[in-house]
Amino acid sequence: MASQMTKIADLIDPEVMADMISAKVESKIVVAPFAKVDNTLQGRAGDTITVPQYTYIGDAKDVGEGEECETVKLTASTTTAKVKKAMKAVSLTDEAVLSGYGDPVAETNNQIAAAIAAKVDVDAMDALQTAQVTFDGSENVISYSGIVDAIDKFEEELNTEKVIFVHPHQVSQLRKDPDFISADKYTGEVVMSGEIGKIANCRVVPSKKVPFEGDCYKCPIVKLTQDNETEDETSALTVYLKRDTNVETERNTLPRTTDISADKIYTVALTNQSKVVIAKFSGTVKN
Repeated sequence: MASQMTKIADLIDPEVMADMISAKVESKIVVAPFAKVDNTLQGRAGDTITVPQYTYIGDAKDVGEGEECETVKLTASTTTAKVKKAMKAVSLTDEAVLSGYGDPVAETNNQIAAAIAAKVDVDAMDALQTAQVTFDGSENVISYSGIVDAIDKFEEELNTEKVIFVHPHQVSQLRKDPDFISADKYTGEVVMSGEIGKIANCRVVPSKKVPFEGDCYKCPIVKLTQDNETEDETSALTVYLKRDTNVETERNTLPRTTDISADKIYTVALTNQSKVVIAKFSGTVKN
């Protein structure tokens, strides 16, 4: 019986890799797992979208019998977002695939997924930083008191669940706060990727994507839920997906290498200003 030869094409299957990388991307995303994913751009022409942001018309007023109700104008501001392509590529030699230490193909899957997920997180953080509502607590380091003051910027009638993204350098300050609840002491489940605890009804997620500017960290606080009686259900962030993770391979016969590339065509936009507050807290630059 003829022996079976292991071929590079058997080990590097772009269709199988696409499914694996796509699943890994979702699990590695930290900043935007709560974002709404909008697939309406798929199969449509154009690479720029216009995102409307409506202004609240104000509370209703008393109107006497036979009197006319005053009308107000519905106004909206808009922002545009351009769809872009995030891409990463790796070149593997036949020797590495067939006899390399460990599993180079699986490692390539992990590395590409991590690279694309990191880019989505960067874009999500950049979008959050465009929020119009801010809290200036830059005189002090992050604390329960400061977070409560920042939350008050939402002017909520009902206390809703939120997430606060902090820089890893701020984690020790939070852990030492008596009002911080570590995730291992929860009665409920962890719902955010990377969640380490809760404080002031905010789930705490460390991310190196949190910017440090002017001697302070700019920590986004994002509402995960809303009061359905009085608030807009539009998600704070929306990922507009033109094409999900796509993997292609190209064989180079002379050097006996295989190029593996993956891309994701999308954009991230802040779609609900009322659900984000940027809280600024003092900090020092660390290496």
